[in-house]
Amino acid sequence: MYRPEAATVNGAGSPPAEPAPDESAGPLDARSTIDLRADEAAERVRSVLDALDAELVGLAGVKRRIRETAALLMVDRARARFGLSASKPSLHMSFTGGPGTGKTTVALRMAEILHALGYLRVPRVYPVTRDDLVGQFIGHTAPKTKEALARAAGGVLFIDEAYYLYRPDNERDYGQEAIEILLQEMESARGSLVVIFAGYEDRMETFFSSNPGLSSRVAHHIEFEDYTTGELAEIAELMLTRDDYRLSEQGRAAFLEYLDRRRAMPRFANARSVRNALERARLRQANRLVAGHGQVGRDDLMLITEQDVRGSRVFIDPLETGLEDPAV
Repeated sequence: MYRPEAATVNGAGSPPAEPAPDESAGPLDARSTIDLRADEAAERVRSVLDALDAELVGLAGVKRRIRETAALLMVDRARARFGLSASKPSLHMSFTGGPGTGKTTVALRMAEILHALGYLRVPRVYPVTRDDLVGQFIGHTAPKTKEALARAAGGVLFIDEAYYLYRPDNERDYGQEAIEILLQEMESARGSLVVIFAGYEDRMETFFSSNPGLSSRVAHHIEFEDYTTGELAEIAELMLTRDDYRLSEQGRAAFLEYLDRRRAMPRFANARSVRNALERARLRQANRLVAGHGQVGRDDLMLITEQDVRGSRVFIDPLETGLEDPAV
């Protein structure tokens, strides 16, 4: 479920960076042992992973990859304590999938994990798009890209719809300049900056194939699958419970039908579309209550009925209405 908090995304209110474990005493004796689950960093990582499980419905493959990455980094820290080879790995990533599948939420949690393990100074995600990196005139792109990198320093630079950086059909486009600056920074600052590229899978494949230098620096490719109808219904229940609402039995059946219809329509955005649908159902509920007799109780204020759900134009044939986007 996609519900990042803006303060965390932008870095405001982020907890201060904590120092890495003191290793000044030198490597541990070969006969020593380390409890990988006992130190404070490991406890913080487990807390983040538990939060990820609580926030996101489904996405088993994504959660497995995040846990594997966290485990690798914890083992690398243990190897360093024994004086074993433990060079800092490349942690730049690619998140592919449709909108509303939790990519930003996972980026936030990944930043917290990397901060807990000492790979990032701050658990912060700085989200950008092409407009934040690429200028329209000669000399504008470099300052914009470097400013974004400076703002993301010590944390995660999250580039949404990254494929728009590269427009080979326009010879006067300055996106390639931004990519070259990103390449330099990804290599030189890989111990203090993580870049996550995000977007639709097919377009991201074209993007990386057109930029082999970029592809070679991205070690982790994680695919976010669309949610099933059942998972979307579970997300809806979580959203409603959080806001002290609930569906009637008939309303729940109608909402399942809504999801089946809406998933087959253009511009479907998974959890984001679910959230929008519930907001519109709340508008219809409010209108129904105000237009009624005026006397309402606690249950009335909480209940979303079948009428509130079926008021959506998703239940109307768009060919009959002439609407381009009936998903309201």
